[in-house]
Amino acid sequence: MVESLPAQHEAKAGAPAAPAAPKYLSLSGKLTPWHEATVHITQVGWTAISAVFEGIRAYWNTEAKRLYVFQLDQHLKRFANSMKVMRMAPPLTESEIGAQIVNLLKANELAEDAYVQPLAFFSGSVPGYRAVEVPTTEILITARPSPSALLTGRVNHCCISTWVRLADNMMPPRVKALANYQNSRMVSQEARVNGYDAGIILNNAGKVAEGAAACIYIIRDGVAITPPVTAGILESITREVVRELLEKDLHVPVVERDIDRTELYIANEAFFCGTMAEITPIVSVDRYNLADGQVGPITAEIEKRYHDIVRGLDERYRQWLTEV
Repeated sequence: MVESLPAQHEAKAGAPAAPAAPKYLSLSGKLTPWHEATVHITQVGWTAISAVFEGIRAYWNTEAKRLYVFQLDQHLKRFANSMKVMRMAPPLTESEIGAQIVNLLKANELAEDAYVQPLAFFSGSVPGYRAVEVPTTEILITARPSPSALLTGRVNHCCISTWVRLADNMMPPRVKALANYQNSRMVSQEARVNGYDAGIILNNAGKVAEGAAACIYIIRDGVAITPPVTAGILESITREVVRELLEKDLHVPVVERDIDRTELYIANEAFFCGTMAEITPIVSVDRYNLADGQVGPITAEIEKRYHDIVRGLDERYRQWLTEV
């Protein structure tokens, strides 16, 4: 059993100030100086109800002095699917959005790890909850520094949240929408207040769905298990990358099925995976240590291989990278 949990994310006095804003963002297909990108105050609020977004990482390779965007095409495909479900009429094609992202990273002269966020929203006078295929969809893209936590020793002590995951016939989790993240916020808030690093959320059937903002894998007896896309999860790009690495590189079988809560307690290993989470080892759940409470060997190997791939160090997976 875990007797005490480290407050890994606790705010500290004298913390460094927020980094300076980037030079540019992209709005409606045009590079715009950061401080000139404004909207009227009356547009704030309602537009967020229908807004959808993507979270994309770019990784800096110090030796090659190159920036690589990871899985750009797959992120753009998911972004397009989210807009489709929300009945948005995109003003730009997927390839045009991709070109804007690369141009934005170049314009901001980023020579470090970065986080890119395309955001589609209904602008103008039409409230987001009423807008349907109107010609007022706009796309905002931001790109700013975001250091990777890969291979830093980060681990999570988790709890099972009392909140329940959204269902597909309620607010579809496969749509990466701002409104859906209120569910995630409640999970994260509860976990932090109760002294944990992160929360794990169950769906309406009482089965494991995912973390507050990341998918989950557990390892039991040499088999990797992850909830199905019908369990109320985001259709994670990183989750599919991990599946391929487990099966092809590590020869670890992957099973996609429902996971009971108590399976987490007796798992040999577990980890979160996602764009922001990257590969985050889970070492305890509800104060039950997983195995010996240390990062497991499969998790550690996945984190190392993922690190090498996203930084362009593993030539076998260069097709997953877009060079800036």
